[in-house]
Amino acid sequence: MDEESAKAKLLSIANELGHEIRVFTNTATSGSSNEVSAPPDDEPDDFYDFTPEDYYRIISDKLGAQSHILKTRKIREAEAAARKARVTKAVIRLQFPDNYILEAKFQPSEKIQSLVDLLMKVLAQPDLPFYLYTTPPKEKIKDFLKDFYSAGFAPGAIVYFSYDLPKDSELSAVASAGHYLRPDILSLNGLDFPREETEPMNSDRRISIAEASHDASESEQPAKKKPTKPKWLKL
Repeated sequence: MDEESAKAKLLSIANELGHEIRVFTNTATSGSSNEVSAPPDDEPDDFYDFTPEDYYRIISDKLGAQSHILKTRKIREAEAAARKARVTKAVIRLQFPDNYILEAKFQPSEKIQSLVDLLMKVLAQPDLPFYLYTTPPKEKIKDFLKDFYSAGFAPGAIVYFSYDLPKDSELSAVASAGHYLRPDILSLNGLDFPREETEPMNSDRRISIAEASHDASESEQPAKKKPTKPKWLKL
């Protein structure tokens, strides 16, 4: 399928579902268990000596920890709001037992229920009970009214799908025999939206930027102050 046809098919499904999705298979394989990593090289004796740089780093870490404790509640809330504002999307990868992965994009403020609603549209057997969980450790997702950011699912997370049926039941065997997603959704396997190409920078533009950077580097070279050891510190 050419790029335009793939884009048209993905857009058609996105319009139906209300979300852009991708489908692919989990092809990641772990390395051989027989491989043993080589032991690290022995460090020289002076590697473990306490240096002035170590002292300044410890003092800096202590001051940073103290400043965090002394921050007011209003400052902490403002910093939390700033971090949240920087997260603009939640990319959820939903992995199924048959090794297919459904990727969908949400707003961080959307509820997890929107993921469940999407699933009801793409599952081959949406009438069967199911549950979602994260791992490790395995933990079922129960609060669907929580937004993706508050749940720790933004900017991205991996969620797992499972039917909520007794393992030894006939219905469970029938459900697990086929694929979990609709055939037309599975047909999207490997398709992706083309990446937007940025306008190439012309040579004159690159030269002017390089010259400006060179001039700035020559005119603005702050003197580096080497940390000195306190007289009272004996090493």
